[in-house]
Amino acid sequence: MTQTASTTQAFAKDRRASLIAAIFLMATSAIGPGFLTQTATFTAKLGAAFAFGILASILIDFVVQLNVWRIVALTRMRASDIANAAIPGSGYLLAVLVISGGLVFSLGNIAGAGLGLNALLGMDPAWGGALSALMAIGIFLSHRAGVAMDRIMVVLGVFKVALILIACFASHPPVGEALRQTILPDVLDFASITTIVGGTVGGYITYAGAHRLLDRGTVGVENLEAVSKAALSGILITGIARYVLFLAIFGVVASGVVIDISGQAANPAAQAFDASLGEYGLRLFGLILWAAGISSIIGAAYTSMTFITVFSKSITERARNLCTVVFVLIALAIYLSIGKPPAALLVFAGGFNGLILPLGLTLFMYVGWRRSDLMEGYHYPRWLLVLGALTCLLSWYMAFKSAGPIFALLNAA
Repeated sequence: MTQTASTTQAFAKDRRASLIAAIFLMATSAIGPGFLTQTATFTAKLGAAFAFGILASILIDFVVQLNVWRIVALTRMRASDIANAAIPGSGYLLAVLVISGGLVFSLGNIAGAGLGLNALLGMDPAWGGALSALMAIGIFLSHRAGVAMDRIMVVLGVFKVALILIACFASHPPVGEALRQTILPDVLDFASITTIVGGTVGGYITYAGAHRLLDRGTVGVENLEAVSKAALSGILITGIARYVLFLAIFGVVASGVVIDISGQAANPAAQAFDASLGEYGLRLFGLILWAAGISSIIGAAYTSMTFITVFSKSITERARNLCTVVFVLIALAIYLSIGKPPAALLVFAGGFNGLILPLGLTLFMYVGWRRSDLMEGYHYPRWLLVLGALTCLLSWYMAFKSAGPIFALLNAA
């Protein structure tokens, strides 16, 4: 084999690895403990009508992720730097909001991991959350933190999807009714849609995969086709997993089981799995929720800290990893002292991050429409820009309609 052929193969292998890493970082972040708890909560409340919320989240995800991944790849810049290039100073605001939202998500992720170990082993949720946070810290302290994170995300992502499929088959959901209300819901609840969108594509999740590709060097017009295919693959994986999880919980609700979503210690998703599979189901839920929690702790911390470079370009990767460790420790300390029920944190986290989504998307759409100079002169497809603009307007409308109910979720807990 010639040196040129060997170099080409190595490049192709590295690019494939970076694409897979980005896909699973996005996918595991989008199917975190917040999504599990939010899905159980709103399915118990709305029944089959919540299928429309799942569909809305998938469609919004498609438009948002495809635009964000492509624009990050074309500009070769992080989201906060893109924002500053679009409107000077806006990148700092976006960074503060995403880091703040990531911290809220991290509280929910640690809470979710704690709930998972509670269901799996009977461990106190506080101790379970602390143990999971410390495991995540261990990964970031590793000398090969990036490689370790990528591999763990792939394993946990495949594991979660497989377990969710098992749960769906066990609950025997009425698929026909779910499909009907996916298109024609009996009830339309903007707060639930904004919360589930926030839990799957809001806040830091919007940028997780794109920033991972940037860190791995898979950028530029020459990689645009591969980036777009990777984004679509990630959306397909998460979309299927979201709908299958909804069906699993809807099967329980449709069977007549009443899920408590109001109690101070309510754990709606655990109740659903327990009702469908008994003791085995509760343990299965614990595994799924813990896997979702630990992967989302890693994803939220990593992506949130990629935004700190907007404040100083001299921050090295090692320094950023240390900042990530501090970030997780702060989230853990707040979680242990806040005194809110874990499930309440998980629902509120999605809603809060759904309110952050419109700002970042607005700035990205401005770059797509007006700043081809930042994208190597690339003429961005108009159909994607039109879809992005419509999604942006929808996200602003949902945020306006839902702000009050979302903050009421936390006060009522």
